[in-house]
Amino acid sequence: MIYCGEDESAIASGRATRDMDAMFARMPQWPKTIALLLGAISALGFAPLSLKPLTFAAVALLMALVRTAPDRKAALARGYWFGVGHFVVGLNWLAGAFRYQDVMPVWLGWMAVVMAALYLAIYPAVTAGIAWRYGRRNGVVFALWFAGAWILTEWLRATLFTGFAWNPLSVVALEPFIMPHGLKLFGAYGASGLIILFCGIIAWGIMAIKVASSRDRVALFAKMCFAGMGATAAFAALDWASDTEAVSSPTRTVRIVQPNIGQQDKYNESFNAINFARLAEQTGRPGSTPRLILWPEAAIPDRLDADTDDSARSRDRLVELLGPNDVLLTGADKIFEEKHAKGIATEGRWIGAANSVFAINAQGKILWRYDKAHLVPYGEYLPMRPFMSAIGLSRLVPGDLDFWPGPGPRSHDVPGFGKVGLQVCYEIIFSGQVVDRANRPDFIFNPTNDAWYGDWAPPQHLAHARLRAIEEGLPILRSAPTGISAMIDADGQLVQSLPHNKAGFIETRIPAAHKPTLFARYGNILSLALAFFLMAAGVALGRRSG
Repeated sequence: MIYCGEDESAIASGRATRDMDAMFARMPQWPKTIALLLGAISALGFAPLSLKPLTFAAVALLMALVRTAPDRKAALARGYWFGVGHFVVGLNWLAGAFRYQDVMPVWLGWMAVVMAALYLAIYPAVTAGIAWRYGRRNGVVFALWFAGAWILTEWLRATLFTGFAWNPLSVVALEPFIMPHGLKLFGAYGASGLIILFCGIIAWGIMAIKVASSRDRVALFAKMCFAGMGATAAFAALDWASDTEAVSSPTRTVRIVQPNIGQQDKYNESFNAINFARLAEQTGRPGSTPRLILWPEAAIPDRLDADTDDSARSRDRLVELLGPNDVLLTGADKIFEEKHAKGIATEGRWIGAANSVFAINAQGKILWRYDKAHLVPYGEYLPMRPFMSAIGLSRLVPGDLDFWPGPGPRSHDVPGFGKVGLQVCYEIIFSGQVVDRANRPDFIFNPTNDAWYGDWAPPQHLAHARLRAIEEGLPILRSAPTGISAMIDADGQLVQSLPHNKAGFIETRIPAAHKPTLFARYGNILSLALAFFLMAAGVALGRRSG
């Protein structure tokens, strides 16, 4: 935290504010347009472009723009239009999913992107309004309030109305030294607040140095340097205290399969045999060495657990690919039936489905099933179905049955390979919600299907998995039909990965897990505690300098 003494701080802050006022006064008188453009620029720091300095600069300029707003309504508007620009660019991949269904027009995909952005922009708007209301008179106080409010609104965005946690700000800073420590301590939302704090204090410091006298500039610069070194040392010490050294874990071979099955072929029945052949080819020949074989989400269209001849034949096909001690984890749908008697036979009416992962051994036995818990609205189920159907809307995944949610994170035993936690596709983006804390796994399997979404979503989705690995101190194994499949270690580093839109496999040992991080033990209560601490510090500093 930077504090220059009561008089110096007030003078520097006043000069900085006047200087920022003058700077924005020279810009075109379209602050909402400027905010919209800054939001669009900020999205370029996320994958796949990863132009990270642009994100930091855009956020710092947004904070300056909000702080110089003439009133709270203007501050809210500037935060809102920043959010619109940010989410329209960052979520452009959503439109791609509409190319793979015939029920709704493709142009509706871009309308969905804009509508999502208009809703999600509420959260940065609230942040801007809170920071302007309580911190606008002092640069450091403003940064503290903005950071604390950003944490709260990012957490709310991931929680309200089933949540949409895509692209927290912290995902931009996976690589710099300080961010892994922040993630292990405070999780993705807390780490986002630390980035905001960094952007705000640097922006204020540069402005204050610009208007200060020569003697004061040296003092301000020195204090900024000491604050940076102190923060780095504090994070390093806290990370050491979190005790995340590696622990022993099973070291048998795992084979991650990427068959490169495009979405245009996935639900085409004439491609079923070809698609299975692609999976079989990358699975390889069975041998005497035990393997854990990982296939993507919904890898096969067959029903695996029904008491029918077709299901038995489907399991037999899988057994042919397995060695005597192999275990296959594959995505497939579970169909729920409502059975009733008719004469001497029993007929079943399909009433629902689950997006599931089945564990199958070399004898064709289903060891267990995991059902995806955090479903995608409008993708896997249609909210308010009678109304939405009446106006011509449908879900994106083919079929008339809505998917039903499972019970949440569960760890399952895989004989010879330890305990696995499951997170299917979308579930991996939710910080603090991916692990059964009462039965901690040795690793997490994240089967997914990003083939819907073009080139932007797969690297963004991969980055989310890396965040979860750092937060939880667990390796994460991803299998996707078109990529990006990867082996991620417990520090969030890519051990191996497969290129997008290429068939292949990864065969290696499962990396060791770490002991639980502080975040793994306490979850998002630490993120929220950091938010309230920052805002309390803003109150205290605001009173002292006011």
